Parts: sequence; C-alpha cells; structure tokens
Amino acid sequence: MTTEIKRKLYKRGSSFETTIPMPLLFALDKSKKQNVLFKFDNQKSKWYIEFEEDKTADDKLDSGKSAASADAPNNDVPRSGKKR
Repeated sequence: MTTEIKRKLYKRGSSFETTIPMPLLFALDKSKKQNVLFKFDNQKSKWYIEFEEDKTADDKLDSGKSAASADAPNNDVPRSGKKR
C-alpha cells in the first residue's frame, strides 16, 4: 500500500514554505540540529528529501566561540509560525 502525505504550502514574503511531517522524521536524532536537503532528479523529474546533521554548531565551538555564544538565539532567523 502506498503512503501519501499532503501538506499545505504557505506564502512567506517572496518565497513559500511548508512543514516536514513527523512520519518522515522517525529515524532522526531529534536532540541534534538537522538540515533538510531537497534534491531534484532531472531524468526522473522527481524531488527527493534528505536529512543531514547540522555541523555548523560544532564548527562555531571549534573556532573559539564559547558555548554560551553558540547557544545564543539568532535574531536573523525568521520566527516560525503562521500569520493569521
């Protein structure tokens, strides 16, 4: 049996966004930050989603920044949530 998951696409400024459903995240270590990779196969004309552990937090610590500054909130990142 095929599993189908439908998600809404939200307009956010000049781009669009959606959420990643929990059933796709079952194998991830949720205690670690992850990057989502969207890859397009031209021959098959299909998109694929991959996940990778975010190493940038470790890189910041290795480059001499303290743990406190690496954990500080990043105000450049837009807040998640829906506008109503």
